[in-house]
Amino acid sequence: MKRKVELLIPAGSMEGLKTAIHYGADAIYMGGEAFSLRANAKNFSLEKMKEAVDYAHERGVKVYVTANILAHNADLLPMREYFSELNEVGMDAVLIADPGAFLLAKEMMPGVEIHISTQANNTNYETFRFWHQLGVKRVVCARELSLAEIKEIRAHIPEDMEIEAFVHGAMCMSYSGRCLLSSFFTGRDANQGACTHPCRWKYSLMEEKRPGEYYPVFENDRGTYIFNSKDLNMISHIPDLIEAGVDSLKIEGRMKTELYVATVARTYKVAIQDYLEDPKKYEEKLPIYEEEIRKCTFRDYSTGFYYGRPDEEDQIYGNNSYSAGAIYLGTVEKVEGEFAFLQQKNKFSVGESISIMKPNGDNLDTEVLSMEDADTGESLESCPHSKQNLKIRFSVLPEAQDVLRRIEDK
Repeated sequence: MKRKVELLIPAGSMEGLKTAIHYGADAIYMGGEAFSLRANAKNFSLEKMKEAVDYAHERGVKVYVTANILAHNADLLPMREYFSELNEVGMDAVLIADPGAFLLAKEMMPGVEIHISTQANNTNYETFRFWHQLGVKRVVCARELSLAEIKEIRAHIPEDMEIEAFVHGAMCMSYSGRCLLSSFFTGRDANQGACTHPCRWKYSLMEEKRPGEYYPVFENDRGTYIFNSKDLNMISHIPDLIEAGVDSLKIEGRMKTELYVATVARTYKVAIQDYLEDPKKYEEKLPIYEEEIRKCTFRDYSTGFYYGRPDEEDQIYGNNSYSAGAIYLGTVEKVEGEFAFLQQKNKFSVGESISIMKPNGDNLDTEVLSMEDADTGESLESCPHSKQNLKIRFSVLPEAQDVLRRIEDK
């Protein structure tokens, strides 16, 4: 059968969810305030979750809620209560990694579809078949799988079973994300959603008889980042993902800005649509996709494990810094008459030309004609204060949910 391709986008907040939907998400995944592996994201209360689900469903977009910690005994009773409350939210599926949590979800939410998280180490087709026999419709591939392995899994599982795979975003240096470094160094357990990302830290060497004397392990003149993985980027390999049988292309980034969400969601959506419409059109526009995907904050890119085991040069990152192809200025909250209202994220000024991101892939240049503080009515020449509420007149009027950005010089 011809398989539908889903674009699955993260939402760490209501603002992120609205942005993801505006820029083409077919489905959203988000965490609640408990039992999610992104405890540091803003996340959603049950009340906000219901609001988010209603907003998404009104626009034909599905919502998946993550509850993918590896549970300890102390988590089980609170998780039972949480699942009972979650059952009233109306989401389309819940994402589980732990078998005990799976049993609780089946018991407390019998009508809710269950997806199995990448944290469950899903590396072979018998694992997929195991979960299917327990009533699971979708399994998320382990990030260590190659496209050849995914294609083999597709050939050995039922047609109605769905394969989800990460295609873009940060990669974890630990097997299927099961890291112990954060817990060891800080007491904050990555498998309970509290990762402090020690893989991004800079390390030195100390000899036991010379305490306090630190020796750099040079990888380059900046030091060494031996655990630090590059970001995943498969925008130029969408045909291979679809050919391998991936049903849902998943983007990482529940803790990223709305500019990241808008840039990545829009670029992948347009690329998928172009390929399905005409593979030649997709091939011709590859340089555009690659340029556009770098107009947000990102680390160096790689294709991860998709084309076999990566060597050190392909996967290990030489430092822990980010690149930024554009600066996030704000997201338009509403438009009234000739004015757009938004909360400032970075400084810009009257007379400046900035870029409006449109969902269809267009970028419109617009000049800031006038600016005032939306709370006080004070006329402004610039907005240096973060989170300032603004009322702005532009030469080209944006629409609600459009993201505004300034392109950085290369």
